Amino acid sequence: MKLKMADNSLFAILLRSPWWVSMLLAGAMTLAVAALAPERFKLLGAFGALPLYGVGCVAAWRQWHAPSAAAVAAQSAALRAMAWREFSAALEQAWRAQGASVQPITGLEADFCVEQGGRTTLVSARRWKAASHGADAIGHLVAAMRKRDIHAGQYLVAHGTVSDAARDLARTEGVALVEGDALARLLLPKT
Repeated sequence: MKLKMADNSLFAILLRSPWWVSMLLAGAMTLAVAALAPERFKLLGAFGALPLYGVGCVAAWRQWHAPSAAAVAAQSAALRAMAWREFSAALEQAWRAQGASVQPITGLEADFCVEQGGRTTLVSARRWKAASHGADAIGHLVAAMRKRDIHAGQYLVAHGTVSDAARDLARTEGVALVEGDALARLLLPKT
């Protein structure tokens, strides 16, 4: 059973925030306990801030290793200029660099079957440069997922708008939308 943190939990929000926010909250909590708690509970109360310090350290490590905004913007511009053959090769290379097994798929519903860590994901990438992305494109991917009995999917979007109906369908059917900067980060070499 794989545990997943809720997207709107305090720790998830702090992991997405700048690292210093967690450290600031942990420091404020420590100071508040030191000022307000009875003497015998001060040390015990200060230990309550340790998870916040831990989240701050994890966030700092992630942010330190994250690509710069300029590198992401340059990669976004480069991927919009790529032809399908170049884009698909870059995707395969990025997934393989992460240790995944990649199988190209022929057909209109999906383009790749990616296996990593015992999890199989069906990926639709061919419309990555489309100006608008509707529920029909997600529906084709969902049909392919059902046909192959795969429960995870990804739909790649370099730019353009994704309709509300498409977002709703993706959310209910287990399809992750990899959009804009997230797609550019996928293609950047890992350091």
